[in-house]
Amino acid sequence: MLRTHQQPRVPTRGTPARALAPALALLLGITLWRLWAAATVPVTQDEAYYFHWARSLAWGYFDHPPGVALLGLGTRLAPASVFMARLGAVLAGLLTLMVLWRFYAALGLDRGKGLLLALVLAAATAPGLIAGVITTPDTVLALCWALALHEALAALRGSRRRWLTAGIATGLGLLGKYSMAMIGPVFLWAILAADRRALRTPWPYLGGLLALLVFLPHLAWNAEHDWLSLRFQLGHGLATELGSFDLAAGGLPAAIGAQSYTPSGSAPMTALERLAQLVTFFATQLAFWGLLLWPLGVALWRGGAKQALTGVFDTPARALVTAGALVPLGLFGMLSLTSDVEANWSALYLVSAVPLAAVVLRALGRWVLLAAAGNLLLVSLYAFHAATAALPLPDAAQRILRESYGYPALAEYVQTLGKPVFADRYPFVAMLNFHAPELAVGQWPNIARPSEYSRGRLVAPPPQSALEATGFWLVAYRFGPPQIPGFRAIETRSLFQCQGQPLQVVDGGAPWSAAGCSDPIQAWRLYHYVAAGAG
Repeated sequence: MLRTHQQPRVPTRGTPARALAPALALLLGITLWRLWAAATVPVTQDEAYYFHWARSLAWGYFDHPPGVALLGLGTRLAPASVFMARLGAVLAGLLTLMVLWRFYAALGLDRGKGLLLALVLAAATAPGLIAGVITTPDTVLALCWALALHEALAALRGSRRRWLTAGIATGLGLLGKYSMAMIGPVFLWAILAADRRALRTPWPYLGGLLALLVFLPHLAWNAEHDWLSLRFQLGHGLATELGSFDLAAGGLPAAIGAQSYTPSGSAPMTALERLAQLVTFFATQLAFWGLLLWPLGVALWRGGAKQALTGVFDTPARALVTAGALVPLGLFGMLSLTSDVEANWSALYLVSAVPLAAVVLRALGRWVLLAAAGNLLLVSLYAFHAATAALPLPDAAQRILRESYGYPALAEYVQTLGKPVFADRYPFVAMLNFHAPELAVGQWPNIARPSEYSRGRLVAPPPQSALEATGFWLVAYRFGPPQIPGFRAIETRSLFQCQGQPLQVVDGGAPWSAAGCSDPIQAWRLYHYVAAGAG
């Protein structure tokens, strides 16, 4: 017999029409805003990289599983259009909100108990606003994570066959990003808390088997490629020593004395440094809420949160959202004590924290809407700034400009060089290939960390003999020409991009003062190489 649960309220089937209209209006509004932002914000470096993957589909890539490449299929229709390239992310973001709407309703939220408020919170946090605009592996991850939680809730309430669909969603999430594996401990926590007898049935195990089967093609790809992406991600995320990556695209000679990439642990940290990293980690997770922290803090200060939560969620719902919030925070919080943790890695906790917050915030609905509108306004201003560089923001807030500004002008100039072009690092390669696909820019090996370009599959480089006959140009960040066996640098140009000005090209290794403005946004070096024995 199935285990029974004491439920404060049995969730009703379906959604009343009076609750449906405002939810649809919200979904339409946020999607229209995302379409505007997708057309406004210039392509970022990692996005350009993933969009190039979309033109060469495979079961795996150096950096990630293949899911993110599918989001960029629009780039095949219009290779240099960032709007077309981002349509996949917009669609995935819309589907994620729709799944979350159904999941939050199934948890027990309704019109009077914070359902619409939960949808507002899910869309108005920083990750919620970015999702559906900027294409990243997290876009796929968020959709599959929401689907897996939705199916797991039904399984915990007695429909144990739904562990099969939860397993399929988990496998698809793993094809998007490896951190989907965190859903395993979430499921186990929820089963132990709400339906232990399920462990005596085959359904959770069959669900795990289905997840593995869905993920199997990527594992097979890794096995055929020296476990390339798994080694890279484990070394990157866990700061572990997993061996070096000796990749030389198309047999090109690796640069000498530049940088061979070996992921390794950092120097031992003091106890105070570990504590500082932990505090920074949790502060960043709170910052994801933006202005929503104000009404949330007021609601928690007033108390009554425990009573409100126990009055809405049944045992399976409480177990699932508690585990879904605490597992990502706990796991990456512990990792932050020993390694650098990127803020977005644990952002999945918001999926489960949002319905909890919605219940607590029911009495402050108007203030929540104002705070959400404030978050939307701030991100909209940042999107405008990304396209125009018009706002006087501090240097710490200029990452979007450093990632995107000036690259169309750089690509246009490089097209005039008339010889093969390479770059020293993959972001430069990706941006040049996005804005000028016909350039077929490659990454020269061993100058910066390797990438999918280092394998020579995305861009097949000319043979060394052809390069010896023609020479080539290298776009670099380094302020000195790398030593490349068989070639020598005979010319240097300095390129600067100032706000609202044409690209400035200066002969020689010019200092920043030659940029034509006091604070150039971008600076590149351009080196001309010929065969070592050429006259």
